[in-house]
Amino acid sequence: MDIATRVYNHKWKIDPIVRSLIDTDFYKLLMCQSVFRNQRDTQVVFSLINRSKDVPLAKLIDEGELREQLDHIRSLSLSRGESTWLRGNTFYGKRQMFRPDFMEWFENLQLPAYHLERKGDQYELTFEGSWPEAMLWEVPALAVLMELRSRAVLDQMGRFELQILYARAMTRVWEKIDQLRAVDGLSIADFGTRRRHSFLWQDWCAQAMIEGLGDKFIGTSNCLIAMRREVEAIGTNAHELPMIYSALARDDVELAQAPYDVLSDWHDEHEGNLRIILPDTYGTKRFLDRAPDWLAGWTGIRIDSGNPAEGAEAAIRWWRDRGENPLEKRVIFSDGLDVDKIKELHARFYGRVQLSFGWGTLLTNDFRGLAPDDNLAPFSLVCKAISANGRPTVKLSDNPEKAMGPDEEIQRYKRVFDVGEQTRMDLVV
Repeated sequence: MDIATRVYNHKWKIDPIVRSLIDTDFYKLLMCQSVFRNQRDTQVVFSLINRSKDVPLAKLIDEGELREQLDHIRSLSLSRGESTWLRGNTFYGKRQMFRPDFMEWFENLQLPAYHLERKGDQYELTFEGSWPEAMLWEVPALAVLMELRSRAVLDQMGRFELQILYARAMTRVWEKIDQLRAVDGLSIADFGTRRRHSFLWQDWCAQAMIEGLGDKFIGTSNCLIAMRREVEAIGTNAHELPMIYSALARDDVELAQAPYDVLSDWHDEHEGNLRIILPDTYGTKRFLDRAPDWLAGWTGIRIDSGNPAEGAEAAIRWWRDRGENPLEKRVIFSDGLDVDKIKELHARFYGRVQLSFGWGTLLTNDFRGLAPDDNLAPFSLVCKAISANGRPTVKLSDNPEKAMGPDEEIQRYKRVFDVGEQTRMDLVV
């Protein structure tokens, strides 16, 4: 595909940013089914949070165009082919991963209404409704904002300038792939949906990974691309689950137990490589120190904040202390990865654990230095649950730069989860 020409000629009704309800991350659908089963009546609010205040989204993106794209997403429903793929495909070695009652609900779903308001140079964008409905706004909302920002910059560029831009970006991606090709035993997936440059670009990057890395490329988090390119859909669960379960806790005792209750519900539903612990929502160290013995039998751990090497070393020590063999466990790195960090972590941990990498923004949106004034550089945009049944949610993370929630609740959570001093680290998108 000639992406430069497609971008130059695009009309949004022909090229909508989000083309399908399964243009989302696989873990969203897995979590949605779990929520549908266990917490479907919980009322939640999700909100856009632009951590990069220097990127004035409301100045760059036309409000009318943003509303058109969001309204288009609300018009989407599963196609027959998408429903057949979800109902009949094998995921993680399991057929019929998605139960009939969930699929019937999903096939009839229309995403709930959104609230959009301009506040200075930023947008306030929120989604409110039942948890399984509102949660499915997160990924497409981020994709729309990221791509509209890209289009605002690209619209100022001529045909030949666009061709050169994409030629340089393609060369950059291929050079990264070429470096990774030389890494023995590499296992890597595309995790770049939420903050991608565009859908077409993510699809191109996935195809480049398929050709360039062969069996080292294990799949993509994006369900639509996984279906179209016939590769594995990759994903397990995210911070959203413990954040909302914790917000629903009635007292400090229930709060301390909430992150483990989440995984107990997950344990009842999934097995094998879907039993991956995400321990950093309220601090990895205390989470592991207090974890019940049955969690040590899970397949692996995903490292998503803080110092990744320290996190992996902590996981290895924890498994050994619990009588588990780290060689039989999987560590998934997924925070702010690029080629040098991937190679460094692989060299340190290969042969000590089973290793996987989820490569995100710097795969699907590395246009740093390629546009005038660096206006296409990726930035940190998230969409998070901010309340559940009227109670605020909190995330602490292993990096306090990622913490979110009201200050008084953050202090309460630090006390309940016994979170000590934390090291601030620059956010890498």
